[in-house]
Amino acid sequence: MQTEQKTTLKKLETKVLSTDILIIGGGTAGCYAAYILGQRSDYRVLIAEKANIRRSGCLAAGVNALNAYITEGHTPQDYVDYAKGDAYGIAREDLLLSMSERLNEVTAELERLGLVILKNEDGSYVSRGWRNIKINGENIKPLLAKAASAQPNVMVLNHINITDYLLENGTVRGAYGFDVNAPVFYELHAKAVLIATGGAAGLYRPNNPGFSRHKLWYPPFNTGAGYAMGILAGAEMTTFEMRFVALRCKDTIAPVGTIAQGVSANQVNAKGEEYENFYERTTSGRLYGTVMENREGRGPCYLKTAGISKEQETDLYKAYLNMAPSQTLKWLEDECGPAGKNVEIEGTEPYIVGGHAASGYWVDEDRRTTLRGLFAAGDVAGGCPQKYVTGALAEAESSAEAMIRYLSEGVFENCAVGGHTKTQKGSHEQKRGYAYDGADSFEEDSLKKKQEYEAYLSKSHTVIDIDQAEEAMQTIMDQYAGGIRTDYRYNETGLREANRRIRLLQEETSSLRAETMYDLLRIYELRERLVVCRTLLAHMAARKETRWHGFAENTDYPRTDSRFEKYVNSRYRNGQIEIIYRDI
Repeated sequence: MQTEQKTTLKKLETKVLSTDILIIGGGTAGCYAAYILGQRSDYRVLIAEKANIRRSGCLAAGVNALNAYITEGHTPQDYVDYAKGDAYGIAREDLLLSMSERLNEVTAELERLGLVILKNEDGSYVSRGWRNIKINGENIKPLLAKAASAQPNVMVLNHINITDYLLENGTVRGAYGFDVNAPVFYELHAKAVLIATGGAAGLYRPNNPGFSRHKLWYPPFNTGAGYAMGILAGAEMTTFEMRFVALRCKDTIAPVGTIAQGVSANQVNAKGEEYENFYERTTSGRLYGTVMENREGRGPCYLKTAGISKEQETDLYKAYLNMAPSQTLKWLEDECGPAGKNVEIEGTEPYIVGGHAASGYWVDEDRRTTLRGLFAAGDVAGGCPQKYVTGALAEAESSAEAMIRYLSEGVFENCAVGGHTKTQKGSHEQKRGYAYDGADSFEEDSLKKKQEYEAYLSKSHTVIDIDQAEEAMQTIMDQYAGGIRTDYRYNETGLREANRRIRLLQEETSSLRAETMYDLLRIYELRERLVVCRTLLAHMAARKETRWHGFAENTDYPRTDSRFEKYVNSRYRNGQIEIIYRDI
């Protein structure tokens, strides 16, 4: 669709700010890292969040369990063994162990901050399996946001969309972005940067297209921004090909674990057969079994809830109100709850996420990336699957401690990044995260980035609009790169075709037009997704085997191959994606 309007050159106001530590993303990991930095240091901290930290990120709607906890009788090594086994060996044991050793500590801290954790009569936590505990978590994100913003050295910038790192000789010195509501360009300088923006949703055509296309398992506003920024800056990335496909309640896309573990509901097919026994009991195996039962004509598939007690049914109603109220509403509207009818299940579209799978930045135990000055925590940090909420908190704590050590090395002592310090020591602005407006900027790069934003806002016409471009991307990935349409199956020919079409779409989207700052936000979200798509396609092509049945079915290589028991990593250079194989 082509639209034409009179060209008007739109200018953005420039704001240049400096801080000691910049946190990009105010979700689970971002807020907790800021809280830890406030508790253990006097460094100025600035959180840049494109929404509002009170209800942003994966915990925006709440959660009813903490899925990573070391219960009595188990050890952190048990969790490492579980997570590595579930990932069929493609997981970093060092990262898993350093995370697992902190799980109970961060859980206790959450409780001190006010999180309600359900307890037995003897005061112990109510478990849901050997590694999960039940909570009342509707308010978990406001608790984390309050803890972060209450620190005297932390300042929060809500509604700021960060798009690119500010780089100097391979070192991350800050970031560029813009206000999503006002015509303001931001240049943020920092001595250390934590990327905590979350994974990538919306790459593939979803279960529910059209008006309901953003009714997803993973937050639709998690677009892979942190991944894209790292890719374009040349950071080493890992394991994008380990896609995550969630098994969910049909239509509502509500989690199934609450039912499966909460009332011990088994998966059954249309004949009432418990088909889980015929497939591997892993996260991907449960999905694979469901896909195969449907493909072979034994679907639809369900969680067997018919016949549970009224008390169990009421518990399920309450549990879903904590995180997925649409499921409770669906039961009430149907006038038939889970006690009277089995719950139908289905797989979602694929996601790229480092909290359930292992996609993300290649990091060390301190969560340092391959770019100096840049740390990663939560869903963007790769190599450490099955981290969930508490794992993200554990990584946030690790990275916060590492950033304190990094700054204490004295590399930036008595000097602000990009220029000299202009604030008085101990001033209110300094303690709240800002150093000053008007830091000496990286003038040439800054001007180019600002002009790039302004160009989208000043265009007089566009060949396609943002919605059309997004739909085209999702259709390409769904058809050629193993989406729902093909039961997550793909081959080399399809991946090459997907890559060709995605590159053409990237060229087309350079002509997109933004009428508002919100339009500009959506353009950059699309850009981020397309960058992630290209890296994902390269990773999928590089792993010439099928290791995770259900998550990724390579029909050219349908079996697991021991030669590929290694990490598939990549680095973006000169417009090309270089694949790097690293031994386990």
